[in-house]
Amino acid sequence: MKKVIKTEAQWREQLDPETYHITREAGTERAFTGKYFDCKEKGTYSCVCCGEVLFFSDAKYDSGCGWPSFFQPASDDVIEELTDTSHFMVRTEVRCHKCDSHLGHVFTDGPAPTGLRYCINSASLTLKSDSE
Repeated sequence: MKKVIKTEAQWREQLDPETYHITREAGTERAFTGKYFDCKEKGTYSCVCCGEVLFFSDAKYDSGCGWPSFFQPASDDVIEELTDTSHFMVRTEVRCHKCDSHLGHVFTDGPAPTGLRYCINSASLTLKSDSE
């Protein structure tokens, strides 16, 4: 997979300020405010920065946490996991493997079959509906 590498100026030109903050500076949108947290539409969720397919709607579920939640990524090689020790916590950060965009975090309190909850910022995603 070829990495997408851009300068800070190029990312700022491509992204609106909120999306830039979330994806390039590891920000977080407020719970229950993102456009996909309660979206039931069937389709494919891709990285807003590079277009890499990250999640399918059949792996999305309502975790009640206020962010889109998925129990597995589209494939094992599209997600990179890093240790995040910010905010006096130890969590596992999730990034797009292709462009290094911050997506959210993964937790071990999800449903079967994986037991994982990928808690993802809506601003880091785009949805291509199956009806398109």
